[in-house]
Amino acid sequence: MRARDVGLSCGSLPVGEGNNIADVPGVTVGHATLIEGDIRTGVTAILPHDGDLFPGKVVAAAYVLNGFGKSTGLVQLNELGVLETPIMLTNTFSVGTCANALIRRAIVSNPEIGRETATVNPVVLECNDGYLNDIQAMAVTEAHADTAIEAALEDFAVGSVGAGTGMSCFGLKGGIGTASRLLCFDKQPYHLGVLVLANFGRAGDLRLPDGRRVDPKSSPASEAGSCIIVIGTDVPLDHRQLGRIARRAGVGLAWCGSFWGNGSGDIALAFSTAHRVPHNADRDLIDQRVLAETRIDRLFQAAAEATQEAVLDALTAAGTMVGRNGHRRTGLAELL
Repeated sequence: MRARDVGLSCGSLPVGEGNNIADVPGVTVGHATLIEGDIRTGVTAILPHDGDLFPGKVVAAAYVLNGFGKSTGLVQLNELGVLETPIMLTNTFSVGTCANALIRRAIVSNPEIGRETATVNPVVLECNDGYLNDIQAMAVTEAHADTAIEAALEDFAVGSVGAGTGMSCFGLKGGIGTASRLLCFDKQPYHLGVLVLANFGRAGDLRLPDGRRVDPKSSPASEAGSCIIVIGTDVPLDHRQLGRIARRAGVGLAWCGSFWGNGSGDIALAFSTAHRVPHNADRDLIDQRVLAETRIDRLFQAAAEATQEAVLDALTAAGTMVGRNGHRRTGLAELL
């Protein structure tokens, strides 16, 4: 079940064919889901294209709304403005494991890494699923990270899957959600898609697009969790423009009722598939087209709308779950 199946649509821009991040041509998503005993966790991989990202990087930028997080790779990504591995999402204690998996995969395809050429910059982002998941078990392995990458498809599941398996959001069951918007520049169609790992928000603060508040009757608590927002587009953009677009993801979180609390790690990462940036260029100057700055408002709006809808998509798709020590999170669809 998706957000629009229960009447939760956001904004005014048209949506892409699948209303997901894979509406951006070349983008795929895969999951590895772990549910056993007290384990409720997993890994989600986002691949910007089907080639090797190390020799054929994509332009990217990240923006930290609130830095209560343990992600890796963001410093170099923002310094150099490129993404050179798949993006991996997982739980807080599995960041290192997933980073190792990305490094090993890159070395297999590019044996010169760390010897004849630079090291590789693995990008892994996280949320804390410890309410439903026995996070201390550290159940995620490198094999699970590999499984998520190898399972990547244009048609992928949302809700309590992959990294979203044990996540909570606004006191409800959270998880993976996605949405997209269709855009037109110079009479050509383009897409902007968003995927979120929704694990944030204070119980009772969730606001639906029609203004309704949703109260799961959970005990009031501080906003502590995280939300990772991954934005992909095929619009030609540079690193600076992608950073501006990543900031607007925060508008979508605010529309849902979040104020990015002290204990919430809220991070947006945006990439464009319009250019491949070669690791070893065969010439000094590389041609790149970029969007005229005066046209960027359409992308700002698309990022805000799709982020809001992706959060609602995660909440709608994630059914009620009982996890560690009998802890329970109710699915939004059940309440509605």
